[in-house]
Amino acid sequence: MGRTNDSDLAPQELRVLVAVADAGGFSAAAEALGLTQSAVSHAVRGSERKIGAVLFDRGRGGARPTPAGDRAVAHARRILRLLDVLTAEARGAAQLDAAEGPLRIAAFRSAALHLLPPVLARLRARHPGIEPHVRIVREVGRGTAGEVADGKADVAIATLGGSAPLPPGLVARELLEEPYSLVHPTGHPAPRSLPLVDWAENCGSYTRDWWAAQDWIPRATVEAEDDGAVLSLVSGGHGMAIMPALSLVGAPGSVGITDLGLHRPSRRVGYVTTSELAGSSVVQALVRELRAALPQGVSLLGSRA
Repeated sequence: MGRTNDSDLAPQELRVLVAVADAGGFSAAAEALGLTQSAVSHAVRGSERKIGAVLFDRGRGGARPTPAGDRAVAHARRILRLLDVLTAEARGAAQLDAAEGPLRIAAFRSAALHLLPPVLARLRARHPGIEPHVRIVREVGRGTAGEVADGKADVAIATLGGSAPLPPGLVARELLEEPYSLVHPTGHPAPRSLPLVDWAENCGSYTRDWWAAQDWIPRATVEAEDDGAVLSLVSGGHGMAIMPALSLVGAPGSVGITDLGLHRPSRRVGYVTTSELAGSSVVQALVRELRAALPQGVSLLGSRA
């Protein structure tokens, strides 16, 4: 057998890097790992020597990853996750059921509320060995795809086609195209005359051109925290909004939903995972259930005046 390269990082060294980044310091990381602080410091110094870069800025307030450290920790998380998957898939193959083990999912709010619940119910029924863990992440900046890139999630339900390029090493596939509608208090005679209610995650680069061409849309005068708060404000008669279909599933009767016409904007919703995990049994099982649920999910995306 060949010898291990002296510059290779061992799994325990990767765990230390992740622990220091998560805990924000060497002492807290040592406590979390059940090690001494000197052992953690020694492991970090050894990793820095092997990589040839400073990974953490040390100070009285703790330790924060440098840009090189951010990248190293993201790769460490992904490598450690692959080691977990290797064990789970080998065990599952031996038992003729490869789909088992944890599955970390990042999703934006409306997808977590309206798309994932029936999917997870079917996933648990078909694959009781899979343990899904869902985190709701705001779809701004790096959004849910950033969680996958950083090794914090195995798969993300994400909006696709924005101006930010997909991080290296990730793959994305579209699941559905989600139309936008005009949302207003039911029965209002002139909903386009109402003030605009909006929120930070809404209408990214995929709708910007359409939005800019609509001279009837005023500047938002009410900024809400999320799409649920927008619906509540619209329901209370405080304005109108332009919202994607998933945000409108289960909207109360006090909210009117009007089609924006033939050239209405839409956003693409899909899943994002790493190239390494795309073929794993847990991710493939989730994708199958997502695709199986789409006809039912799409039928819920209706409009009412």
